[in-house]
Amino acid sequence: MNSRWKPSVTVAAIIERDGKFLLVEEHTPEGLRLNNPAGHLDPGESPAQACARETLEETAFHFAPDALVGIYLSRFERPGPEPENPTDITYLRFAFSGVLGEQVVGQALDTGIVRTLWLSADEVRASVSLHRSPLLLTCMEDYLSGKRYPLELITTSVSVFQPKP
Repeated sequence: MNSRWKPSVTVAAIIERDGKFLLVEEHTPEGLRLNNPAGHLDPGESPAQACARETLEETAFHFAPDALVGIYLSRFERPGPEPENPTDITYLRFAFSGVLGEQVVGQALDTGIVRTLWLSADEVRASVSLHRSPLLLTCMEDYLSGKRYPLELITTSVSVFQPKP
């Protein structure tokens, strides 16, 4: 039995245009929730590549990360089939800001995504009860406070991109 703790690595895009933030509304086990365009890091990609891919899949917009907003660690308990045994999940999130590119007209949104929407910072703050994660607000506030770090802060070894023998 492997009892090693393994947090789920995720990425998120903090996208602001004309004072509004691009969010997704998605189905979750807790019902419809709002989130940044976000998802899991897949094998064979860097965190920045994962963020660009997830943004395209969830919003149908191309996205080019140009700065790291922050790295976040959070813990979440989801009720399990037995109330006394909830699922304990830890997320390690890399949040990026960047340049929003063209929309791919006609591209279907990822499974579970209902729609994209643009909300002002005040609208995001007023909708906390609908946030999928408290990190949505934390990342936005860090972005608004000017937190930006160079992408070079994250090094992805070439071994990540090499197929297994």
